[in-house]
Amino acid sequence: MKTKDYMAELNGKTVDELNADLVAAKKELFNLRFQNATNQLENTSRIKEVKKNIARIQTVMAVKAKA
Repeated sequence: MKTKDYMAELNGKTVDELNADLVAAKKELFNLRFQNATNQLENTSRIKEVKKNIARIQTVMAVKAKA
């Protein structure tokens, strides 16, 4: 998914939905790190992508909290 599309999708969600997405992304990051530590992860670039998505979600949440 392109960044602009993903950001547009995030901006359309409520704070509760963003919290659910954040929890899911953090769980995915934990699982990816665990797989990487046990040498089972094939696509290591996914870790970087998930980290950036977590930051994007947190940014949108901060903007909505200020509003």
